[in-house]
Amino acid sequence: MLLKKERELVVEYGMKMLESGLTTGTGGNLSIFDREQGLLAISPSGLDYRLSTPEDIVVIDLDGNVIDSKCKPSSEYGFHTVLYKKRKDVNAVVHTHSVYATTVACLNMELPAVHYLVGFAGKKVPLAPYATFGSPELAENVSSTIENYNAVLLANHGLITVGRSIGNAFDAAEELEMVARIYIQALSVGKPVIVPDEEMEKVIDKFSTYGQAGGKD
Repeated sequence: MLLKKERELVVEYGMKMLESGLTTGTGGNLSIFDREQGLLAISPSGLDYRLSTPEDIVVIDLDGNVIDSKCKPSSEYGFHTVLYKKRKDVNAVVHTHSVYATTVACLNMELPAVHYLVGFAGKKVPLAPYATFGSPELAENVSSTIENYNAVLLANHGLITVGRSIGNAFDAAEELEMVARIYIQALSVGKPVIVPDEEMEKVIDKFSTYGQAGGKD
């Protein structure tokens, strides 16, 4: 099977998105890119994650052409391919409709460094302007907003995270959902105190060497 490992991981992490409450139903999507082959495995359009098999996962090229699958790719494949073209350090994309991150996006606000764990994305999570889901305009908005951040909020829509592996991108989605919850709760009580940029630079530097050598990506 073409991109067998990547397709199996897309199935596995699709279930994790549901189990972690990062999305509901068939919402959201995820992909893994094989740079050597120039192909990506992406979740299919409108198929329940609980019913998905590796054979259902769609293999496409960076122009969106279907290379292998009986299913259609996610309707939002456009921002996946754009991100892989734009960022050579990105090999996985996770898109969620997690409740608190989406709440911040629906307020048309960025997610600031209310907690140092926003460092999974950078000094903040920027906000991409609204565009219809699956549209070229949305892909362009994502591309022009993300810069060197590892996450971007989509106005009135949700969250995208990127990483060198699907594990990295998924971990960022989980951590940023927690930060978004803290931010919404802090706003409900008073004015949150934001971690300054110079401290976030230290945090991001420490993140680069955090964890066990040879451990999970």
